[in-house]
Amino acid sequence: MIIGKWNRSVILTYLGMVSAVFGMYLALVADKVNYAYACLMIAGVCDLFDGAVARKVKRDEEEKAFGVQLDSLVDVMSFIALPVTIFVASGLKSIWFMPLFALFAISGIARLAYFNIMTADSEQPIRYYTGLPVTYSALIFPVVNLIGLVADELIYRIVYVIAILAVAVLGVMRISIVKPRGIAYVFFGLLAIGMLILYLVVL
Repeated sequence: MIIGKWNRSVILTYLGMVSAVFGMYLALVADKVNYAYACLMIAGVCDLFDGAVARKVKRDEEEKAFGVQLDSLVDVMSFIALPVTIFVASGLKSIWFMPLFALFAISGIARLAYFNIMTADSEQPIRYYTGLPVTYSALIFPVVNLIGLVADELIYRIVYVIAILAVAVLGVMRISIVKPRGIAYVFFGLLAIGMLILYLVVL
């Protein structure tokens, strides 16, 4: 008998994790950074819809609790570890960038832990997030990376560093971010498709 929960309620969560692992390989070993960005976006799409899929499956309390913990652990891999891997593979390799990457990671993990505590005993649907969710990395960094197509390397690096710092700071700021719902799922889904086509076919 193996441990864990293995049913369709967590399929998208596991697929997001697989995409993140593959993205790390593409960035560091295969030198395919654009494809690594695509994996980051795929992980983001999986995270966007995994909750909706899980809610359609009949689950007991233990399965629900397992899903919550699994989602946070996968978020660490997909939206903290994978982006840092991409940062390095994109050329931000100097030791002087390491404190920035550490700040980005600490902010993301702290935000995930805070979110878990705040929602642990809540039965009500979440309407607003406190702080910028780590999953927004799947949208922000692929968009910022496109600056490299029109700007020189110095400008690109400056903007990218500012973006990393902004995401880290906004992640732990006490600000309200509206949770996507309804038509927003369609918008983000179509945006993801467009960005994936751009990264996989055009670039």
